[in-house]
Amino acid sequence: MTQFNELGLAAPLLRALEEEGYTTPTPIQAQAIPAAIAGRDVLGIAQTGTGKTAAFSLPLLHRLANDPKRAAPFTCRVLILSPTRELASQIHESIRAYGRHIRPSTALVFGGVPENPQKRAMAKGVDVLIATPGRLMDLLNQRAMKLDGIEVFVLDEADQMLDRGFWPSIRRIAGMLPRTKHTMFFSATMPEDIAKLAKELLPDPVRVEVTPVATTAERVNQRVIHTRAEGKRAILADLLRGEGVGRALVFSRTKHGADRIVKQLEQDGLAAGAIHGNKSQGQRERALEAFKRGTAPILVATDIAARGIDVEGVTHVIQYDLPEVPETYVHRIGRTARAGASGEAVALVAPDEVSLLRAVEKLTRQQVPAEGDIPTGPVPRRPNRQQQQRPPRRDDSRGGQPREGQRQAQGRPGGQAAGRPGGGQGRGQGFGNQQRRPEAPRGERKDRSWRDSDFRDSSR
Repeated sequence: MTQFNELGLAAPLLRALEEEGYTTPTPIQAQAIPAAIAGRDVLGIAQTGTGKTAAFSLPLLHRLANDPKRAAPFTCRVLILSPTRELASQIHESIRAYGRHIRPSTALVFGGVPENPQKRAMAKGVDVLIATPGRLMDLLNQRAMKLDGIEVFVLDEADQMLDRGFWPSIRRIAGMLPRTKHTMFFSATMPEDIAKLAKELLPDPVRVEVTPVATTAERVNQRVIHTRAEGKRAILADLLRGEGVGRALVFSRTKHGADRIVKQLEQDGLAAGAIHGNKSQGQRERALEAFKRGTAPILVATDIAARGIDVEGVTHVIQYDLPEVPETYVHRIGRTARAGASGEAVALVAPDEVSLLRAVEKLTRQQVPAEGDIPTGPVPRRPNRQQQQRPPRRDDSRGGQPREGQRQAQGRPGGQAAGRPGGGQGRGQGFGNQQRRPEAPRGERKDRSWRDSDFRDSSR
């Protein structure tokens, strides 16, 4: 079996790896590191959790160790692009851990925090810059930095960049890079747009492909619980109170849904935090830190915000909502059963999500064990206010006689008030002289669908 000391890494890096307790590289590390050290461009097809951060971090640190020099002002020697703040922070932590004995200068550039400290850091010049595309474009547009000194370019999670709408920014950034540079390009999937850019940036790369996205983790015990949507809350609370639950990640499809789940869990006596695009950077960092410490061992997240969360000891991943994209299911369950541990993944599936479950099973080529039958029949609903009959109000100032509008409503079929159908029900009953506010035309309503709200650029 290959060991790190056989990959040709500089001695300070091997010392740091030993201190971190790492001796054996993962498959992607064993394949990518020697090629990158030799100066070859690398195209990596690998999902989260396969060790790709070290696969690109160690070669670039090896380069800095063998060629120490100061970066020019307003430039960086290495640029790493990440789709989210959380993943950028994780990469930054890894760079500092692996490079502790060569001590490269580093900077983080992402949204949600003031720009001025980031501008001051770039004014001095840094060895390694980890950035999200949105804030990086802001600084470039303000001429607070430039990209002409870049020696190594890393694009991480390219498919997530595409999903988040960063692709125009990525192409602009790529066009500003020097023609001669070392490039490492990583993506879990390879859609046509990504393959086209990869071909432009990497004319002759070493292709490294491990753990295809359709393959689910072998040590994850998966199951599905069929339920109605209104039954999910009670099932979730029971699961989280179960034996063997350590840290648990709960996935919501929307940001508002994540906040609602946290509120319900707190009402049920369970400590939880939320992380999504509407949270400030400080709120996100506090929630993640409480999750790591175990003071709030339940973290409710949207897919975008959860990208890059790499916390040891996640025993359970619970999908409160199934994702629209089946590959996302695989990414979600990959948050547990890491570093040789086992884990459990549970999906709560309402009747209208069964088609999403079938898409997951088709992708992974396996049927997920299910509990309970798919509910059928009409979904019980609470009666709304307009369906609830109210006794007519009486005007005491008129000797207990109904008002004029009420007298008109009495004795008519359905309690209809004069000139208005349905006036005897709900708010209309007893208020014949009030006019209901006209409903806004559909074209004038603000679209509040999750597809718009949940995928805004929250990194800026």
